Amino acid sequence: MKSEERLASEKMLPLIFSMSIPTIVAQLINLLYSIVDRIYIGHIPEIGSDALAGIGLTGSIIILISAFAQFVSGGGAPRAAIALGKGDRERAEKILSNGFSMLIFFSVLCVAVTYAVKTPLLKLIGASEDTIGYAMQYLDIYLVGTLFVQISVGLNTFITAQGRSGIAMMSVLIGAVVNIALDPVFIFGFGMGVAGAALATVIAQLVSAAWILSFLFSKKATLRIRPSLMMPDRRIIVSILSLGIAPFVMASTESFVGFVLNGGLQKYGGDIYVSALTVMQSSMQIVGVPLSGFTQGVTPIISYNFGAGNKKRVKEAFGISLAVMFTFNFVLILAMVLFPRAVAAVFASDPELIDTVGKIMPMFLAGMLIFGLQRACQNTFVALGQAGISLFIAMLRKMILLIPLAIILPRFVTPQVYGVYLAEPIADGVAAITCTVIFFFVFRRVLGKMTDIQN
Repeated sequence: MKSEERLASEKMLPLIFSMSIPTIVAQLINLLYSIVDRIYIGHIPEIGSDALAGIGLTGSIIILISAFAQFVSGGGAPRAAIALGKGDRERAEKILSNGFSMLIFFSVLCVAVTYAVKTPLLKLIGASEDTIGYAMQYLDIYLVGTLFVQISVGLNTFITAQGRSGIAMMSVLIGAVVNIALDPVFIFGFGMGVAGAALATVIAQLVSAAWILSFLFSKKATLRIRPSLMMPDRRIIVSILSLGIAPFVMASTESFVGFVLNGGLQKYGGDIYVSALTVMQSSMQIVGVPLSGFTQGVTPIISYNFGAGNKKRVKEAFGISLAVMFTFNFVLILAMVLFPRAVAAVFASDPELIDTVGKIMPMFLAGMLIFGLQRACQNTFVALGQAGISLFIAMLRKMILLIPLAIILPRFVTPQVYGVYLAEPIADGVAAITCTVIFFFVFRRVLGKMTDIQN
């Protein structure tokens, strides 16, 4: 198919940008789902800071729910791209169709469990009497749209994997336009506040999911969902899970980190520090989300050429992605380190909250300055099907380093609340350096086992 053959033949730099720009735009637009909600909520008179903290608390739960879609998005799409590179279209479509079935199962599971434990879970995370009401309002409505979120996150990468990144961008664009249009109407016009933000998000995700499914079931798609292939196949599911475990762990550990950080901040500092974390994590998304979009554009190129045995193009794609991701990450994080109060003012109007972020953000983001290295290397591990190493790197940053440090450091740092924040830069820096060193040894080994079709 012409849309797939370009992955093996077009000049690499133009190909990468033609594939990644639509996915970057899509992810930036997708970022508005949470960013616009938080900007509006943070500026609600009198209750803005508490409401923002409540939304931040739900973020840990929402990330965990969305993480299940990463099994299919991060594990299934690269497997499908590798299969396409080998010319095995039937297997690629079986991966996609089984992935759709998995998303339906994950949605039912997540909703049932979350509704059962939401109140004690929010209190465990760090909800106070002032913030838990806002968190409950948002979460109750958001859970109704869980299936739409799973489909939007889990299946859009399969559109990109068949070389149709423009259509993948449109799926996000349509949902974001709906969300941005409905937010002020529901939040302020109807006076629904936090509940209005959640309702706008659910409707937007419904529209986005409908767009994705209408394409993947249609004859316009070269890689389609086929009902006859949706019956679970153990071997296919295991292959998806084995590669998707690393993206899942990366996403889900963000949730567990939220549990630990918010709990520690509530214990040692109070609601204002929980609100500050929400602002800083939202700021990090401004950097991380475009990089995620870039990886969605690069991954199918690396996977396809790896499956086709084209060593030269695999190396070239990685080199470009490393340069772009490191530079982009470094420049934006540096700007946030230098001008933290300007960033905080975008999300809040409370002078105390802006001042708190201004003091903490330079320390909190210091380790992120070199994190572009890890993003590029770890994405390439996934694209090459290196599930075990991807999983280790995903575990290293959050589970092995950040969570233990967030628990231990407050015992040795004064004020104690700073110890919670200090865990982030230490974990980010150590993990980025470790990942990069491991990558260059493993990458050479993987390339050495390939038979380059250029030779």
